[in-house]
Amino acid sequence: MDLTTHPGRRRPMAALCTGAALMNASMAVTSVAGALVAADRLGDGWGGVPGAAGIVGTGAGALALTRLAHRAGRRAALATGYAMAAAGACLAAAGAAAGDVPGLCAGMLLLGLGNAGAQLTRYAAADLRPPDRRGGAIGLVVGTAAVGAVGGPLLLDPSGALARTLGLTSLTGPFLLALAICTAAATAATGAPATRPARTTGPSLRALARDPVTRSALAVMVTAQVVMVAVMTAAPVAMHGHGHGLAAVGLTLSAHTSGMFVLSPVTGRLVDRLGARPVMLAGLLTLAASAALAATAPHAWTQAGALFLLGYGWNLCFVGGSALLARDLPADRRPDIEGAVDAAVWTIAAAASVLSTAVMAAGGYALLATLAAALPAAVVVRSAGERLRYAPGRGADGSS
Repeated sequence: MDLTTHPGRRRPMAALCTGAALMNASMAVTSVAGALVAADRLGDGWGGVPGAAGIVGTGAGALALTRLAHRAGRRAALATGYAMAAAGACLAAAGAAAGDVPGLCAGMLLLGLGNAGAQLTRYAAADLRPPDRRGGAIGLVVGTAAVGAVGGPLLLDPSGALARTLGLTSLTGPFLLALAICTAAATAATGAPATRPARTTGPSLRALARDPVTRSALAVMVTAQVVMVAVMTAAPVAMHGHGHGLAAVGLTLSAHTSGMFVLSPVTGRLVDRLGARPVMLAGLLTLAASAALAATAPHAWTQAGALFLLGYGWNLCFVGGSALLARDLPADRRPDIEGAVDAAVWTIAAAASVLSTAVMAAGGYALLATLAAALPAAVVVRSAGERLRYAPGRGADGSS
């Protein structure tokens, strides 16, 4: 039966999309505000620490919420993640108001749990559709997240103004906004699918490394996440250091998140029509070009253009890699592997978040962006070399 025409699937899909949009808005505002609080308090080299805490929470949450979904269903898992994020926003607001960076990081860690739920919604949406349309389902959820991811940064300045009227520092405002948004996301989760994924023995790291589908998706998604997080985390700190206000930072981040999410339905269609691997390759090439442009784009408008392309390169890799897992893995192994891949991607990206501002403090933003551009280029070269090496023998060209 085509699940897309079943009337009972519309409400769960709407709930998944709403939760993803709301959580992306909360993470967009809190990641920027957290970086600025830490940079002001401890120096530019520490600006990536709060974001890293949120990413670690996302990685841990991917595993924890996958396990909870096995026991209590996807609806309960999502609601729990979003509720924990609301508690984290409250804790982070208190940390920002007091200049308490450890308290801020603890709040960001809990916010990451909600972000993990938002990330896993794309796989829940894919399960609502037949295999040949799962790329479109993933693209739909990621595309809907654009509402929050693009709109969130534009609320940085208004939320800061609201905080000042309450007698708080302006950087407390984004966390208070996130508290309301995460509460709304937890409410929206009541309409999510209540299904329980089939429980299997969790895949070991060795098994993940050996499986060609998982290995390919993991390599591309990790590369995309590292490059995107490194450049995106450092960009607001660099702009802040050059005297740009929250409005200019918010505009640049909105351009970036537009690239990350707005064209997702198009990406999903490309995956369903062309296959996941050509889309992932295009994403890697776009990442390399955009990071190189960011290294030579000092002004706010040119930086916004570079970060838009950076976001779309990430989108091509993210949607393509997710669809590869959703379409090509056995149903009984898919949920656990999807959660494990997300955990690995976000855990490695946490290190990129911390290192990005440290590299920028040591060598400047241009050096950071140049190094980021080299990573996807190296992955493309290595992939091309492997195809040439194995094509004559076993046809190991990685075709899907």
